[in-house]
Amino acid sequence: MTKTKMRGRAQQGVIGSPAVAPYGSWKSPITSNLITRQSIKLSEVRLDGNDIYWLEDRPQENGGCVIVRAPNSPINSAPYSARTEVHTYGGGAWIVDDGNLYFSNLPDGRLYRQDRNIAQPQPITPAPPSPERNWRYADGVIDRSRNRWVGVREDHTDPNRDYPDNAIVAVPLSGPVSSAGIVLASGHDFYSSPRLSLDCKQLAWLAWDHPNMPWTASTLYMVALDDDGTPTGKPAEIAGGDQVSLFQPEWSPDGLALFYVSDESGWWNVYRYDLDTRAARCITPMQAEFARAQWNFGMSMYAFAGSDRMVAAYVRNGLTSLARLDLGSGQFIKLDLPFTEISSVRADAQDRAVFCAGAPDTAPSIVQLDLGTGALHLLKQATDVGNNTELKRFFTTVKPISFPTKGRKKAYGLFYPPANPDFVAPKNELPPLVVKCHGGPTSAASTMLDLRIQYWTSRGIAVVDVNYSGSTGHGRAYRNGLRRAWGIVDVDDCINAAKFLARRRSVDRKRSVIAGGSAGGYTTLAALTFRNYFAGGASYYGISDISALAKDTHKFEAHYLDWLIGPYPQARKAYRARSPIFHVQHLSSPVIFFQGDKDPVVPPDQAEKMVRALRHRKIPAGYLLFAGEGHGFKKAENIERALDAELYFYSANVFRTRLVF
Repeated sequence: MTKTKMRGRAQQGVIGSPAVAPYGSWKSPITSNLITRQSIKLSEVRLDGNDIYWLEDRPQENGGCVIVRAPNSPINSAPYSARTEVHTYGGGAWIVDDGNLYFSNLPDGRLYRQDRNIAQPQPITPAPPSPERNWRYADGVIDRSRNRWVGVREDHTDPNRDYPDNAIVAVPLSGPVSSAGIVLASGHDFYSSPRLSLDCKQLAWLAWDHPNMPWTASTLYMVALDDDGTPTGKPAEIAGGDQVSLFQPEWSPDGLALFYVSDESGWWNVYRYDLDTRAARCITPMQAEFARAQWNFGMSMYAFAGSDRMVAAYVRNGLTSLARLDLGSGQFIKLDLPFTEISSVRADAQDRAVFCAGAPDTAPSIVQLDLGTGALHLLKQATDVGNNTELKRFFTTVKPISFPTKGRKKAYGLFYPPANPDFVAPKNELPPLVVKCHGGPTSAASTMLDLRIQYWTSRGIAVVDVNYSGSTGHGRAYRNGLRRAWGIVDVDDCINAAKFLARRRSVDRKRSVIAGGSAGGYTTLAALTFRNYFAGGASYYGISDISALAKDTHKFEAHYLDWLIGPYPQARKAYRARSPIFHVQHLSSPVIFFQGDKDPVVPPDQAEKMVRALRHRKIPAGYLLFAGEGHGFKKAENIERALDAELYFYSANVFRTRLVF
């Protein structure tokens, strides 16, 4: 046997044994095409009588949002898309009542009614003056006693207003299509969660004003309605106010109490407000979070399973559990379920709870739980890849980590080591690392099976998803850690996560990159510009000029930066000091940028200014601009192209590995 043949056999290994190949060069069956063609986003569970519904966001259908009735019956179809852009990020675009569907249609912003036995939806709000000057609707409930839809409306029809007007309105369900909504509550900058009491005689809702975000300060209001549904008198303030965040008000099934989530204790706990005594008390006094940051409408972390029982999801140490709570005795029982993340919780008196759930080895799923027997029924999975025995061989496992960070504090993350049964790395080689920065920045890393992470790890690239200071799931004090410190403590935590893994010799310190989208894109650019640790990175619709964002962004986040940085223009020096675009001379690592040309949150010119500056200095800078995409990519082909381009860019400019697709 020649030396050449012997060397080749050493590289390939004996038949049935893993081949030896450098980290980052391993061939994987988890391709970008597999991720998008076999994946959908599942959310927003709804119960209506015996029927179960949910929402599917389908990148294969140009990002269309389809409502599905179990077992697997699509209700709406193209050209209709059940999606709204209220608060820009939307959510809560639809509701089902007595078999009839009511939804906000993204292409024209109008509300539609689709009767159960009629396939063609009918508009119940008028056509907008123009595509840009329109009304947008979200978070509705049906007032059966008065035959109307009650929900949040965002009015973009007045071109002379700096920001759209938000209000709670009522829309008639029958008669001439002439009313864009009768105003029931107005005067605040933002509204959410309108809830009618069981007898439809009282209306409750949440509201907040600039400069607050819903997770920093909000107020719960309640008002009585007369026979025709008009509010009587001034709304009463039930809870909340300065430095208190509220979430998900719900009327009890017996009509005697109003429940809500508040973080007045430092943790988002569930409270009961008794209508007779006008007193509130906490019913879940725990160091756990029964809420999440309200970036979207239609969120639900708890639900009533009859008049005396509740099921509730709560987050502790970044992991979600589900519990059953007896409202009479106060008995709290954690349920033994194989999930680490649970959301969109719904329940009824039929002993069933339905929710979205997943785990590191379980794709996001719609799950039905029999509360009597404990039996689980999987109704739908975002992808069936997780059921493929052959593909599961390529999945890595998640390892929650906590690590020391600046100021003698502790931060958190989810570490995913490389794994591929067909390959091993050469002796003494350490894997490259991708540090992921979640968006928000007030949000959290997901613990569910994410094929985009497995895309990296199955190629021999480690990933750490960092829950930096400011993330949810660890109490209000941890969330407040980002106040006036964005671009500083989040960067510290991402770097310290990478250092922690490098010290443990879990990753190669010299081949560590950082990537994120939106606010995570800003953290990425700040880390690459103001620190000298990462060898490269990727910014997905990230912010490079935060002063431009302060001057030109949508209403929902118009004053978010007051909390993250400081009021503008008073704090203009801090804005300039923390904006990567003004300090690009300090950036010497390769960066690739991904951007949608219709992005209302981060205009494309921010990425383009950064790219031009880097290329002028002859630093590798990739740039992909996707036509028709907004803040977050919806189309399958664009998601695929971005993921593959990011891998190629790192391999060519940082990892120095040869790719095998």
